[in-house]
Amino acid sequence: MKAKLTYTGIRVTNLDRSITFYTQVLGMTLTGRNKIPDTGGEAASLVSVDGGPTLELNYYAKGSRFSTKYFVGDGLDHIAFQVEDLEKFLAEAKKSGIPVPFEVKTGSSHWAYVEDPDGIWIEVFA
Repeated sequence: MKAKLTYTGIRVTNLDRSITFYTQVLGMTLTGRNKIPDTGGEAASLVSVDGGPTLELNYYAKGSRFSTKYFVGDGLDHIAFQVEDLEKFLAEAKKSGIPVPFEVKTGSSHWAYVEDPDGIWIEVFA
């Protein structure tokens, strides 16, 4: 059986703060935001390019059976984004106080990780 990956959902602890990070820092576009009464939660959908995969941010309010203790990543290793100019991106991230916990330069390869507001590692490369 063959399947097509259409979106990735991650859990966040503050939906507005995460939307701000993904739209302002990574340049994504918010395409929708909906409350989900059956889960006691709210979801926001973002894309980086038209027709590209969606990143779904999921928030669960206190009292929801899905609002459990938050563990950074909780099985998610990282999400990767390609940027036009890695050096410029990292300089702007550091200037804005965004954590850059790990940077790799090996031969012709260079990539780094920044942290989203919940501590999820975001790989960035050019």
